[in-house]
Amino acid sequence: MESISSISAGKNTALYNVASQTALVLETNNLRGGESFEQVVSSLKRVTGLLAQQSIPLVALAQIVITHDGLDEPSCKVLEDIAGHQIDFVLIDSGTGYYHAKNAGFTATDPERCKWVVFADADCVPAADWLAELLFPFIEDDTLAAVAGRTSYAPNLAGTALTTLDFMYFPSPLAEGATRNFYANNVVFRRDIFAEYHYQNLDSVYRAHCQVLGLQLQSQGIPLHYAAKAHTVHRFPDSLGDILKLRWLRGQDTHGLTPFLVKSYMPAKLQWLSRSGPIGPLSVLFARLGYSMRALNHQNLPPLYGPRWLAAVLLIICFSALDMTGALMRGLGLRLPRGKDGGDVQALSYHGPSK
Repeated sequence: MESISSISAGKNTALYNVASQTALVLETNNLRGGESFEQVVSSLKRVTGLLAQQSIPLVALAQIVITHDGLDEPSCKVLEDIAGHQIDFVLIDSGTGYYHAKNAGFTATDPERCKWVVFADADCVPAADWLAELLFPFIEDDTLAAVAGRTSYAPNLAGTALTTLDFMYFPSPLAEGATRNFYANNVVFRRDIFAEYHYQNLDSVYRAHCQVLGLQLQSQGIPLHYAAKAHTVHRFPDSLGDILKLRWLRGQDTHGLTPFLVKSYMPAKLQWLSRSGPIGPLSVLFARLGYSMRALNHQNLPPLYGPRWLAAVLLIICFSALDMTGALMRGLGLRLPRGKDGGDVQALSYHGPSK
């Protein structure tokens, strides 16, 4: 598939036509971990400014939706001025989780104007042509159910290592150029597909809902097109404490995700793994460790060699061990961290500069 920089004038017009039927939904749940209201607004200004600099201007879109916990009117006006586009602000409460916020943002989009809905996160840094690359596949086939872009951490040593753990993509047998999985911070759905499936309730699960939805779509024979050039960089949490908490949560998520993986991929004689306490989740994480090792230097990031490659391998092993500890504790019935908020309502802080 040709690149954005080489498209003809006719296809450029077609790309704008797709954009004119597209809504962008931006949730702010990953900004909840901030220390102040001003910090949240500052982070929103930053990401809105980055989106406004896209090769396809935001004014070309049919609609922009931002879900929020209580932005005031002056802040909303400033964000609209930065975007150069009217924004529909959707107020949610503190009990609305990350994925439910995305569902709420989707509900606020106009079914008459928006054939496609793009989902992005307020804590990600999109490449300048991210939106164009994400929408480009619909020029050649407007029947595609969804297009998943490529998410990674920053292209440094730690980012390259952790990308192999948190943002791997697996080819799908359903179609050429399709992926089995996607991430909710970088995907566009055809409206009717998301309306039918959307994100489901998953108790005590932090960020595995999109993986479950990917498995659902695969079981229904619905392929997800993969657009590697539609790249966005996910920030690291702001503090070491939040980074460690994220690993625990990722590990615990494996416990909730394992029954879906076992049902999708394991033969009947191994279905017991979904009810095996920590055995199934740990088996999944050991398998992921192997895939992560093989994925190193094969994820469209600058390759690492020599001591840096070895350091990345050690980081993969160490962070995998943290994840496994979280999965083990959850499998034994110990959920950490404890608190009144569970599942995707929990919030870390993602306000600092990309590391």
